[in-house]
Amino acid sequence: MKPVEFVIQETDDTLVTHSGLALVGALLGRTEIARRANALALESKPRPETAHADVLLSMIGLLSLGKSDFADIEAFREDPFFPRALGLSAVPSEPTLRQRMAELGDTPQALLREESAQMIRRHAPRVTRCFKEWVPLDVDVSPFDNSNTKKEGVGWTYKKVDGFAPIFAYLGGEGYLVHEQLRKGTQHSQDGTPEFLRQAIAYARIVTDDPLLVRLDAGNDAKETLETCRKEKADFIIKRNLRRESQEEWLVDAQAFGDWREPRPGKRVYVGDTDRECGGRLWRVVFEVTERTTTADGQMLLLPEVEIATYWTSLGPRQATPDEVIQLYRDHGTSEQFHSEIKSDLDLERLPSGRFAVNALVLTCGMVAYNALRLVGQSALKEDKHLPPQERMPIHKTVKRRRLRSVIQDLMYLACRLVRHARRWGLGLARINPWRYAWAATYTRLTALPSSGG
Repeated sequence: MKPVEFVIQETDDTLVTHSGLALVGALLGRTEIARRANALALESKPRPETAHADVLLSMIGLLSLGKSDFADIEAFREDPFFPRALGLSAVPSEPTLRQRMAELGDTPQALLREESAQMIRRHAPRVTRCFKEWVPLDVDVSPFDNSNTKKEGVGWTYKKVDGFAPIFAYLGGEGYLVHEQLRKGTQHSQDGTPEFLRQAIAYARIVTDDPLLVRLDAGNDAKETLETCRKEKADFIIKRNLRRESQEEWLVDAQAFGDWREPRPGKRVYVGDTDRECGGRLWRVVFEVTERTTTADGQMLLLPEVEIATYWTSLGPRQATPDEVIQLYRDHGTSEQFHSEIKSDLDLERLPSGRFAVNALVLTCGMVAYNALRLVGQSALKEDKHLPPQERMPIHKTVKRRRLRSVIQDLMYLACRLVRHARRWGLGLARINPWRYAWAATYTRLTALPSSGG
């Protein structure tokens, strides 16, 4: 069968390709972002023609559609749906958006982070624990490749590319982003991390009352990190940097004090725990020492291969066994998926401005967009369970978390018709669209919840 040759016509109907902005707007409208942003005082703009809230919410709206360039706003200047969905008085032009973001700089970052955390607490269907009563707080650096640019702050990162080295803090199994910080590419991962960690724990406690389990990699193995967790009363698992510690001594200790298992002939794994001093204190250290005398295909090795992994932890032996501590740290690797969503799904890896402060604010707006999309995805999964089988989302496998790209494709870019009747605005969803039931149920749920003002 040959493809149909369609007749192209124009229509006076207002068609919307990005109806999901109504979902994001329902979330943002129940925060204090607009009120607090408009209360900011700038000497350069004592009475701005375009409100600060319109600028910030427009940027968040663009990012929630996977658009990170300032020029993308021009496509929505004459769109009747964009300002109504986000509650804007006016849609800023590209020059206004770019210039105001530069003028605002880091001024709105604290309020955006606080309101984002409150938004998660108010709307998240759940914040999944990782172990018993603990909720994970994963802190990690993820370089942004901005090669072949002359942006302020771009430098040689540990991934051996020119770019930035931002740090992120994700909460729960869903990966809600509670804190972020743009950093120069040359900045060491531990530089400034204790203060960042203190702030991240504070934001995480806005979201949940459960105890926190902070997880960091070996780049943050320092006494300051351990002391920060202790002072903030947060449990932790931090991979140790062996530095100049002897592999032979660790193997002897493991053979003496560890439990061993043999996954295959020629490979023996020792697991256990001991105490080590750091900063004048003794801390529990969990170790996993692997000794190989043959390769996986059975070839004998002239000298045994020894692989050592050790972890600082505040979890006591009665709280978590060595195997449980090791598995909990391995689950920390899930944060790499969250990094990928920020970089690719939100298109934030190559930040849009040449100014460092502007890019830092864009990244903070990206945090709000990221959490809004995550909440939309998780809320849709929850509402979908209550729908009749024939009305559920066309997902053929059980998932606990929807990737942001899937949320953008399936819910944000769900097409509809914008209608006005009896002084009210409405959206007409196509009956042939299988996502319409979950979309409508999610919107009903989000708009039924009270705003932050009560």
